[in-house]
Amino acid sequence: MRNIKLTIEYDGKRYLGWQRLGDTEKTIQGKIETILAQMTGEKIEIIGSGRTDAGTHARGQVANFKTASTFETEKMLDFLNRYLPRDIVIKQVEEVAERFHARYHATSKTYSYYIWNDVIPTAFHRAYSFHYPKRLDSEKMNEACQLFIGKHDFLGFSSLKKTKKSTVRTIETISIQKEGSLIRFTYVGDGFLYNMIRIMMGTILEIGSGEREIATINQVFKEKIRTQAGETVPAHGLFLDEVSYK
Repeated sequence: MRNIKLTIEYDGKRYLGWQRLGDTEKTIQGKIETILAQMTGEKIEIIGSGRTDAGTHARGQVANFKTASTFETEKMLDFLNRYLPRDIVIKQVEEVAERFHARYHATSKTYSYYIWNDVIPTAFHRAYSFHYPKRLDSEKMNEACQLFIGKHDFLGFSSLKKTKKSTVRTIETISIQKEGSLIRFTYVGDGFLYNMIRIMMGTILEIGSGEREIATINQVFKEKIRTQAGETVPAHGLFLDEVSYK
């Protein structure tokens, strides 16, 4: 069996997230598996590097699947992009080692979250950024970001209820770039829990607007209580930019 790696870009606004759901066709995984089955004549299950929520976008999602098909990778690329919806694009198709696993072998992920920080909303960025009209203090937000960097238990900054799996993650960097009213927050880490970035982002915005004290970040790390952190910002401002491997 061949092991095929896909690098995928998608606009998530029409979909219910990455993961295939039994009662709907509106998932990224489901759409790609359907076209792969048509191409190979096999029942195909693709393994994503992680799940993205409903409305979240991706520039560099990675997935892999096993197939007995003899299709050349260039022909796979052409077939997929010809028959997939236009808001899902396969950027690269590669044949990889049999043991490669898109989720288990990922070493880091890079996400971006976009804020439109202006009293007046935007017609062009509305589906890809969160309109936040309140004045933001850049110094306070930078200070908040620094507290998230490092190895921490992020349970209080997630929507997880109870889990036997570790909720410790390491954030390598958080950077902020501003161009006019558009602010881009870039997160790089070894992994992210359910809604973790969106809750961190909500917490940073509340600190930047003066609604929350910066000390609450360490308080949430200590007590691990979700309700002590900020709001969960909308998914449509979030992009999975890149998944890195050894």
